[in-house]
Amino acid sequence: MIQVDLEEERKEILKRYRKLLRLAKPLLKPGDAKVIKKAFNVSNEAHKEMRRKSGEPYIYHPLEVALVCVEEIGLGPTSIVAALLHDVVEDTEWELEDIEREFGVKVAQIIDGLTKISGVFDYGSSQQAENFRKMLLTLSDDVRVILIKIADRLNNMRTLGSMPRHKQLKIASETMYLYAPLAHRLGLYTIKSELEDLYLKYTESDTYTFIVEKINETRLSRNKFIKTFITPIEDELRDQGFDFSIKGRPKSVYSIYNKMKKQNIPFEEVYDLFAIRIILNCDLESEKADCWQVYSVVTDFYRPNPDRLRDWISTPRSNGYESLHTTVMSNTGQWVEVQIRTQRMDDIAERGYAAHWKYKDRDSATAKPSTGLDDWITQVRTLLESNDGSAIEFMDDFRGNLFHDEVFVFTPKGDLKVMPFGSTALDFAFEIHTEVGAKCIGAKVNQKLVSINHKLKNGDQVEILTSNKQKPTEDWLNVVVTSRAKAKIKDALREEKRSSILDGREIVQRKLKQMKLDFNSETVEQLRAFFETKTANEFYYKVGKGIIESTSIKGFKDFKDDKRQKSKPTLEVVKDESSFTKQLKSLKGPDHDQLLIGEDMDVVDYILAKCCNPIPGDDVFGFVTVNEGIKIHRTSCPNALELLSNHGNRVIKAKWTSQQEIAFLAGLRIVGTDRVGLINDVTKVISNELKVNMRSITVDSDAGIFEGTIKLYVHSTQHLEKLVGNLSKVEGIIKITRFDY
Repeated sequence: MIQVDLEEERKEILKRYRKLLRLAKPLLKPGDAKVIKKAFNVSNEAHKEMRRKSGEPYIYHPLEVALVCVEEIGLGPTSIVAALLHDVVEDTEWELEDIEREFGVKVAQIIDGLTKISGVFDYGSSQQAENFRKMLLTLSDDVRVILIKIADRLNNMRTLGSMPRHKQLKIASETMYLYAPLAHRLGLYTIKSELEDLYLKYTESDTYTFIVEKINETRLSRNKFIKTFITPIEDELRDQGFDFSIKGRPKSVYSIYNKMKKQNIPFEEVYDLFAIRIILNCDLESEKADCWQVYSVVTDFYRPNPDRLRDWISTPRSNGYESLHTTVMSNTGQWVEVQIRTQRMDDIAERGYAAHWKYKDRDSATAKPSTGLDDWITQVRTLLESNDGSAIEFMDDFRGNLFHDEVFVFTPKGDLKVMPFGSTALDFAFEIHTEVGAKCIGAKVNQKLVSINHKLKNGDQVEILTSNKQKPTEDWLNVVVTSRAKAKIKDALREEKRSSILDGREIVQRKLKQMKLDFNSETVEQLRAFFETKTANEFYYKVGKGIIESTSIKGFKDFKDDKRQKSKPTLEVVKDESSFTKQLKSLKGPDHDQLLIGEDMDVVDYILAKCCNPIPGDDVFGFVTVNEGIKIHRTSCPNALELLSNHGNRVIKAKWTSQQEIAFLAGLRIVGTDRVGLINDVTKVISNELKVNMRSITVDSDAGIFEGTIKLYVHSTQHLEKLVGNLSKVEGIIKITRFDY
């Protein structure tokens, strides 16, 4: 039992509360401090018996969330009150009516948006997705709901170390899937980077630790390099009379990891490991001219890479981000990214437009709303109104709207439109008007005729061609990327689709009756999974349109019967984690709530996922499927993010046991310089030295470069690492990487 010093805890709580008041002081009007004190007292009293997983008093959490809102996002008193009370309705006896009576309608509405939906969900539905949809319904009225939720998630991620492993995976993946892109979309770059880094820390901890150590190792030499690099720039800017500051910062751990992964390179080959930021103090009127003047000074000393100039001052990003980026070649042969911006631009870049949001309880004369974000919130509202599918389908559409990269294109009259990267001529048509989109037959891009699926590039001038005979088809959904276009196409298809869904539902009902199977949500979910459709309605639609023939439903019954005849017991399909754990304990005894891979084959039916081919030693989790028992996935599996985010209630802890040697299939990609006898040397190491069986080997040699992929059977990650180590010693081999297939 942990000994708790209650007096020390009380002092710590008051210390954190006073820090909150001190930081909030510049934002408070008369009477605000009194309301914040009342909210703190209510929250402290309501949570007094509760503790976090770490053993700390629960009140630390709402206090820390309120601190993030003030210190890192720049929110005001209403948000502080809502942050302090955000868990009260969910976790205690307090009701929303009590909050409204004591703190007003606005606070109650925000807390309603933050309170999770309780109750049992339909089979195949996702609680996370339903809660997220509910929260976004409030977003269109008040953006503070999302901002407080991001602050809440940041504190959860910072304290994730005390949670069990499968909860860490679930919360970290959900964060990466939705909250990091959302923070980016709202301009909260610092928070977005921290969320990404923490995701990596808990999902691929070895990689995270390796990169952090490498960054620390290079700190001294990096600081010395930065000092040498900026000295001539500082001298010149002072001579020209600029008021400025310069700071150098390393790239985030996650962005370095991303570069290593995307380009398949080691840490040492990531050339722009850090950026130099020049921040100017200047008048609003001279901002643009001053930034370009500084750019001129930088490029007088260092040669720029013309392909790496990014001008977000003339055309800010749609989330309000303004900055001038260039990558220049230093005197030591290293590329360095230089960011040039004003203090105002830096505040917006660091804290997002949240800090400048035009709230109803703020002085509207001092705060300018972001039209880009207003437009985005309008799009979210449209998406919410037009979506009648499942919450998971809605989340997919919504994520598509959280685009990182943008293209800037023009109408025939020269009006600028900012579109997501990858947008097509058809997206542009729907951006102009719904009717124009619905009748689009093609476009002229820079006076050249193109099809509706033509992808737009920066600077394109687009003229849409229409015909009254044209109407949207199902295929169009694969052509567009914007949520606006998708929503409008779905609207047009809805009526036709609705009748097909009803027809399909009747056919399925009739077929199940003939086969003496119950028509219920569980059976329908199993059918949906069996026919690999995303939703029940999509399954009905395909049956109604004849894409899935009604006779093939009999194959599902045969599959079900075949599963029943298996000798191994399988866990019945689960709706939540606790019911699964109960079943697992009933099969294995009260002290076991995780799957031991290698020992439990006789107890629980599980298979290794083909999407990532896990082998002993890989970090893994179990996922309860509808038709195939439990599948074991690597935490770095390409599908892990979506599974853990949307269906966290089906995730279970799983670990390898020291077991008898079984062969697992793994893939290696080998790159090297070609020479006579190279393949012979490679196969000799694999077959002779380590007695490893190969399933396949493909080799391609071009202009002296050798590239090969080998699929082979290994016993564990240690076995694979030993093999890679031995292969690396073969003359001519440059790089060996493991790949998923």
